[in-house]
Amino acid sequence: MTVPAAVRDWCQKQGHGEILQEEPIGGGCINNGARVHTRDGAAFFLKTNASAPAEMFAREAEGLLALRTDDGPRFPEPFLWSQDFLLMEDLPPAPPGPDFWPGLGRRLAALHRHESTRFGFDHDNFIGSTPQPNPWTEDGFEFFATHRLVFQAGLAHESDRLSSSDLHRVEILAARLNELVPRQPASLLHGDLWSGNVIPGPKGEACLIDPACHFGWAEAELGMTELFGALDPSFYDAYTDARPLPAGWRDRLPVYNLYHLLNHLNLFGSSYLPSVRRVLDRFA
Repeated sequence: MTVPAAVRDWCQKQGHGEILQEEPIGGGCINNGARVHTRDGAAFFLKTNASAPAEMFAREAEGLLALRTDDGPRFPEPFLWSQDFLLMEDLPPAPPGPDFWPGLGRRLAALHRHESTRFGFDHDNFIGSTPQPNPWTEDGFEFFATHRLVFQAGLAHESDRLSSSDLHRVEILAARLNELVPRQPASLLHGDLWSGNVIPGPKGEACLIDPACHFGWAEAELGMTELFGALDPSFYDAYTDARPLPAGWRDRLPVYNLYHLLNHLNLFGSSYLPSVRRVLDRFA
């Protein structure tokens, strides 16, 4: 990785001196990551992507700032960003503490208690590298139907990854949302909360990275936590103790996860189509 000149200049102007070491960090599916060390001993986390969509890193930085609440999970602070990089606070990992998962459950519940009268966000952003539209919308069913399910299905149909009949079934399911899920408030969400975006922080606490921030259904956030392997059971126990959910919430999670399955179909291809169809077979 080549550290952008703007990052080197920023480090100098902030009094950290020159960058002495770049330590590549693996694990990202879309961007490159590295820990950079400066002469004064400071370290920062740098994400780069020469092919990033316009404003992708700016939108991520704004989401990180919005999610930094006193009672919610810890997120890295963004410092500098441009078209092809994002420089953030480094969160060097310590061994997970005994409160790692329960603490995350309580703090995520606290984050979800930050609510809006409308669904959406101040700007559109991205989930992975896929555009995520966030127009302010009064009705949660309309928001999730139009700007989550039908939007992703339309992208997949345009790229010939979803047939016309499957697109129609997504539209049928979207029209039935008020029969399938309860009315819920618009909660402040991470937006892309799977296990890979949970990391141990400097004090052994659970920290969150790579958001797709918006105001949406909290149950949809919990759905994503189970899509690629559920989190520790103590996380869900602590969350529901702090913020009880309507009965049957686990049964509804596949409805919400259809959004993420469609996104993965768009990002990674046809291997996700059987999972999409299983949800449609069950709910459409």
